[in-house]
Amino acid sequence: MAELATTRLSSKGQIVIPEDIRQRLGLKTGAQFVVVGEGDVVILKVIASPSMKEFDDLITQAKGQARRAGLQRRDISTAIKKVRAHK
Repeated sequence: MAELATTRLSSKGQIVIPEDIRQRLGLKTGAQFVVVGEGDVVILKVIASPSMKEFDDLITQAKGQARRAGLQRRDISTAIKKVRAHK
């Protein structure tokens, strides 16, 4: 079971994540979170950038899906120009 700890909200709206939890989760200064609040519950979810391997895998998947959909490079250029023209 997860270890429980308490913390306080500062006058600036900041909270401190207890050290033992930061260490256990490997949180470092500058870590970013998505914050979800509902009722009396606040959830912090760490936002982690994908590794270069994960990013390369995503690019490969996207290229494969574009190929299967029959998209060509010019289709992408046309779509970008169309969106930019609407600004």
